[in-house]
Amino acid sequence: MLKRTFNKQAEFLPLRIKKENGRYRDASEEEILDAALAIIDARFSKGTALTSPEKTNEFLKLHLAPIDHEIFAVLWLDNQHSVIAFEELFRGTIDGASVYPREVVKAALHHNAAACILCHNHPSGIAEPSQADKAITEKVKHALALIDVRTLDHMIVAEKTCSFAELGLI
Repeated sequence: MLKRTFNKQAEFLPLRIKKENGRYRDASEEEILDAALAIIDARFSKGTALTSPEKTNEFLKLHLAPIDHEIFAVLWLDNQHSVIAFEELFRGTIDGASVYPREVVKAALHHNAAACILCHNHPSGIAEPSQADKAITEKVKHALALIDVRTLDHMIVAEKTCSFAELGLI
């Protein structure tokens, strides 16, 4: 169990974990992130509707921002934009990942998805889309459209999150 303690000198002291003997110890960053991921995963379990871009940003940032290599993933959705699954499809290097539209289509069919949000991280910390990002988004969007799967957005996760939809690129 995590416990946050407050102090007038500092905003807050580290989160604490209660041990079996009843005493508390400082939680490690890894334990805090694991706890946050568990909470976010519960919010985005199968059937959860995406109610705000902020919640989607939180989910993607926690999953993709800390990774030191590129990951291309898809948030699969049903007709009501409820979550079916979050799936990491491709793993790359520090500055790129090969994405194959055929494999994305196969995954969409496997999940029986009606819509999706494409996403990947930029380990560099800069969320600005590259020409390659724009090109693969168009290819994947076109391929998915052939099987009636709507591409709602492509989000790039770095220090900040960049939305193709907000930029008018999708």
